[in-house]
Amino acid sequence: MQLIVGIICMAMMANLQYGWTFFVGPMAKAHSWQVASIQVAFSLFIAFETWLTPIEGFFVDWLGQRGPKIMVAIGGVFAALGWLINSKADSLEMLYVGAILSGAGAGGVYATCVGNAVKWFPDRRGLAVGLTAAGFGAGAVVTVIPIQKMIASIGYADTFFWFALGQGGIVFVLAWLLRPPLPGEAPAVTTTKVLQSKTSSNPGQVLRSPLFWILYLMFVMVSASGLMVAAQVAIIAKDYGVAQTVLLFGASTLTLAAIIDGLCNGGARPFFGWVSDQIGREYTMAIAFSLGAAAYWLLGTAGSTPWAFVISAAIVFFTWGEIFSLFPSTTTDIFGPKYATTNTALMYTAKGVSAFVVPLANVLKVHTGSWHAVFVVASIMNLLVVALALFVVRPMRLSKRAAEKDAPVAQPAE
Repeated sequence: MQLIVGIICMAMMANLQYGWTFFVGPMAKAHSWQVASIQVAFSLFIAFETWLTPIEGFFVDWLGQRGPKIMVAIGGVFAALGWLINSKADSLEMLYVGAILSGAGAGGVYATCVGNAVKWFPDRRGLAVGLTAAGFGAGAVVTVIPIQKMIASIGYADTFFWFALGQGGIVFVLAWLLRPPLPGEAPAVTTTKVLQSKTSSNPGQVLRSPLFWILYLMFVMVSASGLMVAAQVAIIAKDYGVAQTVLLFGASTLTLAAIIDGLCNGGARPFFGWVSDQIGREYTMAIAFSLGAAAYWLLGTAGSTPWAFVISAAIVFFTWGEIFSLFPSTTTDIFGPKYATTNTALMYTAKGVSAFVVPLANVLKVHTGSWHAVFVVASIMNLLVVALALFVVRPMRLSKRAAEKDAPVAQPAE
């Protein structure tokens, strides 16, 4: 039940990020705002969704059994307020305030549900976190067409308004069912195919660990490349001249891509989480991000044809979404479950850092005159992460495990 409730709450937050792209064009047209200026709101959303999570995670851990309930309920209220403000925003400054509030709310829900999952399922941590994160990745799939139709029929402002009430209200109600496991309630880990620490590190110890900061850099590089596409897939399709091309059952290239991208983004999280439970986190990262590098290159070289755009974008999302299962699982494997909500939230702030690369992608595109250079940079960043996973992170983790085995067992005091 805890897993299902967490997935639903995450799904209700998905549109705040993945539905955003459909509002950008109508807002720009209605207010004569520059797209780059509107995308600052997206960057602010991501920043506050991520950078506040360590504080939110600390309160969840500190409040014990009541923590998940209170934080997710507050998150639902803030998310609703953010989109309600967006529906009334007549200035960029007001739009930015809405983005900050919705970001803070989404972050509270995200950090809490992921932290709850890694605590409840230590024996299948990658899969559990992947399923939870899949809610956030794929939750927008069922609303892609309704959002577009509502914007076309009643306008973007009213669409913001009604989705704010629906999504926020569901999260607020379900929040009161969440709780962490009691001592001994979570299944014991008998055998594991991945490296897991026998001790738990507090947030201060985590921040002093070089391994944490290497993982953080890896997260930033992969997240930046994916967010650039997630925030601007509609604009990229329009620039390629394929957005409105009808492909299948009357669906346009953009609509079909949005649906498939959401499914791939969500499906990647439990799939690669499960794979990482079988073969290890680093090897899974190497496979996923190598495929990601190829996908960005394909999108940059062949994305101007409709089916190639749909297929390459789908692979991009399939090889990007798993960061939200692999990195929380790896963080908890390394630093233990006791402070997992706070520690995974600290790692999640890397997504906030990466958000500020999104407007830079527009700058590079304008400077070069095409998206090709942007996708080349994304490919290179993914390949660098593969190298770090295999040749830096895994050796460091093996060394850490060896040190734990060799450490003397503490003797009880006389």
